[in-house]
Amino acid sequence: MLSLEEQIQDAVELLQQAYRIVALTGAGISTESGIPDFRSPGSIWQQLPPVNYRDFINKPEARRQYWQTRKSLAGQVAAARPNAAHRALTTLEQKQRLLGVITQNFDGLHQEAGQQPERVVELHGTSRLAACTLCGNRSSMVQLQQRVDAGEQDPQCPICGGYLKAATILFGQRVPDTELNRAKVLTSQCDLFLVIGSSLKVVPASTLPRLALRRNIPLIIINHTPTSLDTVADVAIHASAGDILPTLVAQL
Repeated sequence: MLSLEEQIQDAVELLQQAYRIVALTGAGISTESGIPDFRSPGSIWQQLPPVNYRDFINKPEARRQYWQTRKSLAGQVAAARPNAAHRALTTLEQKQRLLGVITQNFDGLHQEAGQQPERVVELHGTSRLAACTLCGNRSSMVQLQQRVDAGEQDPQCPICGGYLKAATILFGQRVPDTELNRAKVLTSQCDLFLVIGSSLKVVPASTLPRLALRRNIPLIIINHTPTSLDTVADVAIHASAGDILPTLVAQL
């Protein structure tokens, strides 16, 4: 088994040859900014399980539970700031080596770290905007959260009367074709695929590195825990993205 130093050196050598890198980021990159994932002990999601999209549409009690969870999570998301891993990806972009970022996160921290918004594909949407489930109109999440904080338990769209929620994907809701297609195009154009903080258990995000592997594109994984692709990755490092990624980027 290679030492951590040897794994880092192998990753650096691969990155030095790449100029069209695509990064897939998951919850693990944002937990270092204080945003809980779905599986960590003590996570808000263990106390208040995520609401299914069908239940949200059909059950008033599910919508109330959704907003209760949102209220508990909103403070953590609002207080979160980009960490060293987010900033390292921005540096990689500034070095003109990063083609784009595909993220499973909806916190907007990549853009806040300085990445060009057009280079970020948000597969699961964004919590920084509100969206109507009926007409699709998007509006200020801050204003909608204020309505909920003031006691409105089931906010509705002022345009069509549809139910409002954050512009994110709920369980049971399809990833928009436009975003998935953008992610696939990026994957088809990359010369190195970098997974950061993702367990690769959620589709369709987990299919993207496999698409890269079919093209014999180098795959580097940085994640605290093992993933299903560790054995076929060129490098798989089990460590903090905030510790490892800046070290890699600094050597390019």
